[in-house]
Amino acid sequence: MTPPVNDPSTLSTNNELTATLASSHDYPAEIVFTHNSEGQYLSFFWKAADCYNIQSEKIVGSPLAAVFSPVEPKPYLARIQEVLSTRLAQQFSAQFHYGEQLIPLDLVMSPVLLPDRVPTTVMVTGRLHMPKPKRHKGGGFAAEEAVLPTKLTSHEKEPELSISADRHHKLLTQIAWNIRRTLDLPTIWQQTVEGLGEVLGVSRCIVCSYQPDEPMVNVAAEYCRGVLCPMVGLTFSVAEDPDLRSAIATLKPINVRSQRSKADIDALDEPVTLRSLIVHSMLVVTTCYQDQPNGLIVLYQDDQPRRWTEIELEFVQELADQVGTAIAHANLIAASQALATELQRANSNLLQKQRDLEEARRQAEEASRLKSEFLANTSHELRTPLNGMIGFLKLILDGMADDPEEQQEFIGEAYRSALHLLSIINDILDIAKIEAGKLQIELSPVKLSELLNDVEDFITTQVRQKNLSFEIQKPPTDDEIILYGNYQRLLQVMLNLVGNAIKFTHEGGVTVSVEIIKKKVTVQGQELPGSAKVRVADTGIGVSLDKQDKLFQSFSQVDGSRTRQYGGTGLGLAISQKLVEAMGGVVNFYSMGEGLGSTVTFTVPLYQEPVMITTQATDGLDLLL
Repeated sequence: MTPPVNDPSTLSTNNELTATLASSHDYPAEIVFTHNSEGQYLSFFWKAADCYNIQSEKIVGSPLAAVFSPVEPKPYLARIQEVLSTRLAQQFSAQFHYGEQLIPLDLVMSPVLLPDRVPTTVMVTGRLHMPKPKRHKGGGFAAEEAVLPTKLTSHEKEPELSISADRHHKLLTQIAWNIRRTLDLPTIWQQTVEGLGEVLGVSRCIVCSYQPDEPMVNVAAEYCRGVLCPMVGLTFSVAEDPDLRSAIATLKPINVRSQRSKADIDALDEPVTLRSLIVHSMLVVTTCYQDQPNGLIVLYQDDQPRRWTEIELEFVQELADQVGTAIAHANLIAASQALATELQRANSNLLQKQRDLEEARRQAEEASRLKSEFLANTSHELRTPLNGMIGFLKLILDGMADDPEEQQEFIGEAYRSALHLLSIINDILDIAKIEAGKLQIELSPVKLSELLNDVEDFITTQVRQKNLSFEIQKPPTDDEIILYGNYQRLLQVMLNLVGNAIKFTHEGGVTVSVEIIKKKVTVQGQELPGSAKVRVADTGIGVSLDKQDKLFQSFSQVDGSRTRQYGGTGLGLAISQKLVEAMGGVVNFYSMGEGLGSTVTFTVPLYQEPVMITTQATDGLDLLL
């Protein structure tokens, strides 16, 4: 059962987690709080809460409009619903009031994503939105005081290409707003270079991605005015570039000027650095968050000399701070989304593994059940012929046979029981070899007529006892049909299939037919001219459609209730299928349902293609006669 949002233990845990996240170096936020879908505070932490006399325990568990509330609560609540429905973070500014205090904040609202669950909670992170103060000449600070451009001496002869003080705040707000509307890093980088390049009128503006543990920086986005060689994708070594090292170490703008011409730059034979690409002026500014660098902005003035004014430097630095914050938030959101995706993938993998384990357990239990059932049936099947042998031999030993003819009959019955017992034992040994992967079959030419004659000799007695018809149909050929297989194994398959047909047929009969298929096959690396399809059809009890999939399973019979009635171990078809497949053939079973008979077919490769007798040739011969 999930505890309510205002449960003391839950609120305490949420507050501890929120405080931990806010204090972590990996979580760039001064203020962190969470809402449910209705706007109720679930946790609240602010490093500067004491400075504003804010008591977190009064905020947690309270509605949005009760204690610490946005000035416009309805749009704020609508934003919560939008973030939860789209599952996408939003970056915005909002003013909150606490008592009589008005607190402006820059915020990022993100959904709390959990695998396979609809998000119901948002996390809001941010910091105070406060313009950087400027110092008077005589001391003190003024929030919006403008600093006049620096005057140039006559011998420098450098024009002032600068933004005016009255446009400073407006341009900064406009560019920063465009950057903070997205949490996509490539978009942030591109909007940064385009905004700075157009406002300052530079020849080129690039932004480089930076990671503290990476030795190289990569140009991620570029703004160009005029025809210049593109720099996107270029890399610069931090160790070999003094300007990069200085900007990263001091976190202050680096202003570099050069007197070289474009031809001098093209003729340079030295490692490419930021300084080596200067024609007139370059400004390098580091973007950072909480004094941790995360990018570099480089401005080039190639068409004329330029001295960067204090307002321009301050403008670029403030925008770099905004960009640094946006990059930190974008990285945080990307990391959280990647973590959520990874958690969801791991959860899906665990669920799939659990399903696989459940299926494996079910199959193991079913196999164990079938083997137990098989052992019970087999013990009965083994005892029956063994008892018959012992019984008849005991009668002979006790002198119960009245005459030699009766004694011969007892010996014959004992012999048949022994053959039956041998057949069962052979089946058990064969399936053991098959499951152990140790069944080896040597292939050689086999005459089909000899095989069918031996089958007929073996089953004649069974057919006569049940008063059934038995017919063998061979295709008309001028020569002998020779198969490529193993004679003993083919005989075993035929006796299994025909024996089953006789066992499950009470009236009617069994038909064995052969069809020649003239399609080349490859067996054990040898190409053969075709195959023979042997069909064993009966008019017996048939098999229902929903139970036919059990026919070729080892240790399984279609209907266990019929085991005592018909006998058998349930291994015949399974063994036959494995033997035929080992000889390069295929076994199939057909039945329209119970009481409609059954047909089993299997294919055997041909050693040589027989000469068929066609109907036209037969008719022509009759006319000649």
